[in-house]
Amino acid sequence: MSLLELSPARCVRALSVNSSCSLCSDSCPTSAITLLGRLPSINQSLCVGCAGCVSVCPSEALALDDFTPTEFFFSFISDDEAVVSCQKNIPCIAALSVEHLISLCSLKNGLVLDIGHCSSCDIGDKVLAVMEERIQSANYLLEAIEAEKSVVCEKIGYSNTEAEEPKDRRDFFKTFHLRGIAKAKHDFEKEVQSTTDEFVEVKLDSSHNQELRAKKITDRRKLFFTALKRVEKPLQFHIVDASMIGFTSQKIMDEAKCTACQMCYRVCPTAALTSDMRNSKIDFDPFLCVKCHLCHDVCESDAIRVSTSYNLKEWFEPKVQNLITFSVRRCDECDGLFSSVGGEKICRRCQMEEEEALELWGLNK
Repeated sequence: MSLLELSPARCVRALSVNSSCSLCSDSCPTSAITLLGRLPSINQSLCVGCAGCVSVCPSEALALDDFTPTEFFFSFISDDEAVVSCQKNIPCIAALSVEHLISLCSLKNGLVLDIGHCSSCDIGDKVLAVMEERIQSANYLLEAIEAEKSVVCEKIGYSNTEAEEPKDRRDFFKTFHLRGIAKAKHDFEKEVQSTTDEFVEVKLDSSHNQELRAKKITDRRKLFFTALKRVEKPLQFHIVDASMIGFTSQKIMDEAKCTACQMCYRVCPTAALTSDMRNSKIDFDPFLCVKCHLCHDVCESDAIRVSTSYNLKEWFEPKVQNLITFSVRRCDECDGLFSSVGGEKICRRCQMEEEEALELWGLNK
């Protein structure tokens, strides 16, 4: 039986009490995950090990002890077939995110999901409802990047006839490590590492936000980034409906509302939002955004908005965007440097202390 594990430090709900993320509990077909407290609570007796929650967690804080989407990815691209089945190579098709679907379909030049067992599965109806939306999103984006093939569902009903008795899933997934797969996996891993070193990891290492919390790019984003590097660039970069992309976004900053409180880029788990050593600006990298919504949750002034459109050029030619630039000056009260939005003469902390003092004196009216 699978065991679902949570890494608390990686959960976006642990990064801020204001986090509204509920993707894992919303996606669970058996209600095994509840959000009664700060962190998700897992009822292992209800969990069926479908990995649906693993595929939607924006920071990959959830994992099964006997199945890893990344291991499956490497094994699957080394296989000649392009069929994904719960009876063959994955616990459930719900274990695949939209990023996985696009990556695998691009590399395999087509992807088939076997739904032949869903009708007899206790969670089949719920899984199909979820996957229908993911497949629609994946195919919409595949068409936009001018991919030749799409993700399709077929009632194949694959049956593993190699063994007379059912195998434990741990033994079942050991078949992934066949001769030849290890080398293909190693080669692709090297490509992933070199690709992310070229762009992603360098950005993380140079971010001064490391002083508060280590930033991490998800494995699925690394695979996604590398898969796109392997495919031919579209002749035209299309601007698509952002509502069809559930795993990344483009941001807009309302300069009139931003208070330069620094919270958005300090809590961002992937360094999609960053600043410089003087906190004189806020930059945004759409490709690193995992759409965890944390920056919106911590923004008291509601200054950050999600764009209604998304330029797919960011997938092939990533570019950091400047959302806002501040004037840096010394506070008249504490003499500390702060980011001034509208010409303020005192920093945010001194301003808050002044307001509190006026309130205590009964002068703040």
